[in-house]
Amino acid sequence: MTHSADTILHKISSGTTEIISVDILRKKIEHAQKKRKSLHVKAGFDPTAPDLHLGHVVLLRKLRQFQDLGHTVFFIIGDFTAQIGDPSGRDQARIRMTPQQVAKNARTYQRQVFKILDRNKTKVVFNSRWLKKLTAQDMLELSAHCTVAQMLARADFKKRFEDQKEISILEFIYPLLQAYDSVYLRADVELGGSDQKFNLLMGRQLQEALAQEPQAVIMMPLLEGTDGINKMSKSLGNYIGIDEPAKEIFGKVMSISDQLMYRYYELLTDLDVAQTRALHPKEAKLRLAEDIVRQFYSLQEARQEREAFEKVFSSRETPDDIPVYSVATGEAKTLVDVLVSQGLADSKNKARALIAQGAVTDGTTVVTSIEIPSKPCILKIGKRRFLKLT
Repeated sequence: MTHSADTILHKISSGTTEIISVDILRKKIEHAQKKRKSLHVKAGFDPTAPDLHLGHVVLLRKLRQFQDLGHTVFFIIGDFTAQIGDPSGRDQARIRMTPQQVAKNARTYQRQVFKILDRNKTKVVFNSRWLKKLTAQDMLELSAHCTVAQMLARADFKKRFEDQKEISILEFIYPLLQAYDSVYLRADVELGGSDQKFNLLMGRQLQEALAQEPQAVIMMPLLEGTDGINKMSKSLGNYIGIDEPAKEIFGKVMSISDQLMYRYYELLTDLDVAQTRALHPKEAKLRLAEDIVRQFYSLQEARQEREAFEKVFSSRETPDDIPVYSVATGEAKTLVDVLVSQGLADSKNKARALIAQGAVTDGTTVVTSIEIPSKPCILKIGKRRFLKLT
């Protein structure tokens, strides 16, 4: 069954932060339908860390929507650009990665991405394939299509320039190289996070300068990590990796705040958020964790993890080997003191870091205060350590 352009636009627009522009995207969809061809939909992922996480999944789910509508996705592994480092949102230059680090991470991306994307409608490509072939003359010609004033107008560079922090010429080159990916692949549509706007628009600019029809740009929201504050990032320790064991994924989802839970529902599932809000928050969070595990494993494993989680945190069935700490008789004054005294953190600084990273939960929510919880509960610290407070 062929869907109308309006129906497709409504589906594709759902959950996005901005599209440049809806009219351009509509024309591309209508043209593809008329010519009975698939659009070239592109998204780039620099393998700067070994695992894909739920922050990546927000964008990957949108790519999957395009595939389900019959279009071809180019999943670009930025093995060349990763060695420069994307300056977007950075207040200082990234530490450059070695080719060996990039290659190792890229191998995991290739394997993990098909937990979401349709293998038969995905073209996995490495941008070193074409970027390595650019000559000095080619780079000079690319550089002529962008000005220093344009670069310094982008928010991250502007702030660093005003703060007198160094900006390398190498960082100026990054958006040009990402833009050239679009030129080389003749992209019809490019997807990226909302923090990628400058780079995405550079793709349009370079395509137009080189006599190609500019791509449509779709920007997706950035997913907050388990701390509920910062963008999900492996370096911040607030991530949920899609290749982690099902038990870890389930437990980490259960650790997020109730407020963040509904955002995860909107960006990571197809479940009805309005119906979810009618549920008790704990039940809603259990369903969320179950659905996310199902996406990367199976419904059976998701249900098993739910049962195991409820068993561990059930007041009626507490495992005998969980240590118990009595607040009334203890000498600790804060939760930080409790964690240190029970050997769950090596120092007060490390205990504070665990709390700040969202690694301490009471079974349903992240514990954000250093004060000892006022009610008896079972605390989970990190991945496998527990402490019962009475």
